[in-house]
Amino acid sequence: MTNHNAANERVKRQYFAYLAEAQGHGEQTIDAVAKAISRFEANTRFKDFKLFHIEQAKAFKRGLADQRGQRSGEPLSKATLYATLTALKRFFIWLAGQPGYKSRMSYSDAEYFNLSTKETRIAKATRPARVPTLEQVRHVIQAMPAATDIERRDRALIAFAILTGARDGAIASFKLHHIDVTEGKIDHDAREVRTKFSKSFVTTFFPVGDDIRTVVADWVVYLRAEKLWGLDDPLFPATKVAVGDNLRFEVTGVDRKHWSSAGPIRVIFKAAFAAAGLPYFNPHSFRKTLALLGGQKCKTPEEYKAWAQNLGHEDVLTTFRSYGDVSGYRQVEIMRSFGA
Repeated sequence: MTNHNAANERVKRQYFAYLAEAQGHGEQTIDAVAKAISRFEANTRFKDFKLFHIEQAKAFKRGLADQRGQRSGEPLSKATLYATLTALKRFFIWLAGQPGYKSRMSYSDAEYFNLSTKETRIAKATRPARVPTLEQVRHVIQAMPAATDIERRDRALIAFAILTGARDGAIASFKLHHIDVTEGKIDHDAREVRTKFSKSFVTTFFPVGDDIRTVVADWVVYLRAEKLWGLDDPLFPATKVAVGDNLRFEVTGVDRKHWSSAGPIRVIFKAAFAAAGLPYFNPHSFRKTLALLGGQKCKTPEEYKAWAQNLGHEDVLTTFRSYGDVSGYRQVEIMRSFGA
């Protein structure tokens, strides 16, 4: 059974290069686009893109709406449908301008990948994000053991995430020379740290409590003074696994190298919240916690601007739009205060 088309593969490679080099998209975005295009090709049985017809788009859209998620078994969400079809629409708009395809299709043909107006509104609808309170985060940290190297690292990692608001990708790549405990700051140096959009900035520790700051400071001192690690060693090292006495792989401590991805950090978060008897909150949710905290502490536009920049946002509106949601409970409080 045919599972690829050579001509399609060649033009897809050109498109992926265009996305990376001309549009500046990252690997994750391009992978998502590749997945959407592969779904469409499978639906057309890998026909040449030069044979594209609007009926193919309509048939694919109907078939996609009937598909179910592999894990959940539920119909694909409107957000998934929208993302997949939007990726295809952009691809075919680009394709309509390429040599060999201009005479085969028009730009307007790509519009047949659009969802209905109603479905688009549903897909774009925002829902209140689940955000942990600072008290919940503190409870998790206090409940975590710190007897072994692994336990001390995991507790310091959770504390560091709320102290700095750093993204998990950055946390996995920080070195010891990036943190200055005395000055209370962390350097997001894009030359060495995996920051969003490869942007460099310095974050001053957020005012979340001396107890949380002490957990991080003690971890840094432990690495430097007791384990004698250097400034180029990882701030949060990977787990070391070796063959034990029973000839089976087992955890033997921390390794003197970085994690290759942020996946293990999310596993640590899940285990920590579960052990504390709380629902799971991912690392990124801590940034929302800090944004809400900023809304309580900042009294002037200048203060809020500084708070937003400390999160790595150049535009303060990014903090407002993406992180500054008012909880339903707080909304009721505010509205009632006006009457009082």
